[in-house]
Amino acid sequence: MMKLAEAQKEVDEWIKKYGVRYFNELTNLAILTEEVGELARIIARKYGEQSSKESDLNKDLADEMADVLWVLICLANQTGVDLTKAFRKNMDKKTNRDNIRHLNNPKLK
Repeated sequence: MMKLAEAQKEVDEWIKKYGVRYFNELTNLAILTEEVGELARIIARKYGEQSSKESDLNKDLADEMADVLWVLICLANQTGVDLTKAFRKNMDKKTNRDNIRHLNNPKLK
């Protein structure tokens, strides 16, 4: 199983070998937004109430999620974010803040 640090390294190596260089941060943010939109389109049609078009039928949910992850990793690499540390810190924050919040939410029962 790949760890986040390994994914960050693999993306960086791929960019250096095949991608020439990273797109700038604003371009990658725009690309991330586009990829999230593509993911949202699949989810809205598969799990939501929106009907599918013929062009939607061969879309791959996992592939779209991987596209989002790819661009997010690119942004992390180029801005110096260690995703492993950031994820751990975020999980700790959520655990400390929400450790009973959801358990006590009557809307979730």
